[in-house]
Amino acid sequence: MSTPTNLFRGWPNPSLHPTAALAAASAAVLSTPSLAAPALSYGPDQGALTLREQVGRWLGGFYYPNSLYTGEISNPVGSERICISGGASQNLACLLQTFTDVGYTRNVWMVAPTYYLACRIFEDAGFAGRLRAVPEDAEGVDLEVLEAGLRGCEQRERDGERVDEPTHKPPRPWRKIYKHIIYTTSTFSNPSSCVMSLRRRERLVRLARKYDALIVSDDVYDFLQWPAQPMSQSPTQTASPSTSVSAASPGEENQPFPTHALVPRIVDVDRYLDGGPVDEWGNAMSNGSFSKIVGPGCRVGWAEGTERFVYGLSQTASSRSGGCPSQLCSSFLTHLLSTNTLQTHIRSVLQPSLSRRYHALTAAVRTHLVPLGVELAEPSTTTDSNTNTNTNNSIAGGYFLWLRLPAGVRASELAKRAQEEENLVVAGGNLFQVSGAEAEGGVAVDDFQGFVRLCFAWEEEGRFEEAVVRLARVIGREMEGAGAEVRVTI
Repeated sequence: MSTPTNLFRGWPNPSLHPTAALAAASAAVLSTPSLAAPALSYGPDQGALTLREQVGRWLGGFYYPNSLYTGEISNPVGSERICISGGASQNLACLLQTFTDVGYTRNVWMVAPTYYLACRIFEDAGFAGRLRAVPEDAEGVDLEVLEAGLRGCEQRERDGERVDEPTHKPPRPWRKIYKHIIYTTSTFSNPSSCVMSLRRRERLVRLARKYDALIVSDDVYDFLQWPAQPMSQSPTQTASPSTSVSAASPGEENQPFPTHALVPRIVDVDRYLDGGPVDEWGNAMSNGSFSKIVGPGCRVGWAEGTERFVYGLSQTASSRSGGCPSQLCSSFLTHLLSTNTLQTHIRSVLQPSLSRRYHALTAAVRTHLVPLGVELAEPSTTTDSNTNTNTNNSIAGGYFLWLRLPAGVRASELAKRAQEEENLVVAGGNLFQVSGAEAEGGVAVDDFQGFVRLCFAWEEEGRFEEAVVRLARVIGREMEGAGAEVRVTI
């Protein structure tokens, strides 16, 4: 039987964890009484001020949030715009508790294919049967379909007898109930790795303002980016999970990895576009997380939005009762950021290692799958992006490859056979459809049976080639069963 190989799991390989740095940070915090006492106590509602300040400095230096609209080259994000969370998933649940009402909020609009585990978070918040899928193209969300859906929904509301006031949530001075929620991963999305263009982000913000929608963007992959073309080849040096030494190959640490954001976040667009938000709440929130850059187990993230919005989010009852989540781990992350240890880890370990993994897996796909008719989406070369980037070359990033399968091959069957026949786990595209979604704007809902997602962040690098060869064999057998002519390149 072949060695079990997992190209499904969307986790960082243990070699990518900053284990030694976390050990040093925890020792520094817990051996200092003035740091240990607050770290082990209930945290402030909005999170420790020191961490919020460090996160703001870090984000400002990476995104240059106002550079595109004011010409300034840097602008730190103020701590008043940041709320520390228990990770992006928990934060999504919290914002739904505070800013939605199932008797008033109409629908949740999810860019599809979507991060499928978010569907249940929305359903648990009372929106089962009210999730709507909005397709994407090479530039991101299809705004024509989205606006047609929003317009139709509002027309049905006007024609019906629905109460146009929140019915389940009591009014609070720190709460606003939005009519719609729009959910997306706008940069290196999961699963498609699509990057929404700037012009599409600007139009999306204007649309959200028009229809009283809150855009929730999971901005969890932005820091993980590299040139889409392979860089100079060097012998591989893999980090040890016990030491977490640099995963960069000799000379690789000097390669021109991007140091600034590929495109402004949607929350930055809302902050400055057309003079800024239409009210004190705004129409966009950035949902960030340390899970992909430190480790999923740390369960710390952050939200950014207007000062009023962020304060309201911090007043979610579960945070008010227990204090800011993950207070202890937050203190360790404060140390990592204040000493520039995390920034160095991203630059010297994550970017070079994930770049190498990405190029190894894409090379195997081009060699063994493309001849079968599999299509690999190329990174976007759209020029309508932020001028912060180092060059105009296309940039790749994130954790995933999104492949279009040959005609007649169904993802659910392919994934089943790959596991049973080749001991290979992959994510069938059917997993990434929006749960229970209905057609909107005259566009049928895609079940994504024609796609498969491969993750290059988890499995050992040396297994990529063999894994893709195994997948090619299964695709070949599926195509033979469908009567197609097959030539597998091994």
